[in-house]
Amino acid sequence: MNRLLTTAAVLSLSLASMAQAATAESAEAKSLRAECAAQKQVKFDAPAADNEFRFVYSKGQYRGEAKDGQPLDCAAKQYSQFLASADPVRVMEAYPTAAGRAKVGAKAASK
Repeated sequence: MNRLLTTAAVLSLSLASMAQAATAESAEAKSLRAECAAQKQVKFDAPAADNEFRFVYSKGQYRGEAKDGQPLDCAAKQYSQFLASADPVRVMEAYPTAAGRAKVGAKAASK
C-alpha cells in the first residue's frame, strides 16, 4: 500500500512539473515578444495627465494600458504576423513543436 501511494505521489509531482514546463515560455520566445513590442511602440502627442489612463487597442484587440517607460505587449494578431516575418530559425528555437506559436490567419484564395 505504501509503495502504491509513493508511486502515485511521484507520478503526480512529475506530471505537475511537466505541465509547468509546458506553459513556461522559453527565453527565446520572451526575446521574440520583446522585439515585437519594440517594433510596435505606441507614441502619443502629449504626455498623460496624473489622473489619465490610456488604454491601447490595435485593430480592435486590446494591447494594454500605456504607462510611461513601459513597452506594451503585441496583440495576438500582431505577434502572429511578426512571427511570420521573423527568422524561422529563431521561431523554431522558441517554439520547437509550434504548439505554442500563434497561428497566422490565412487569406482566402481568390477565384
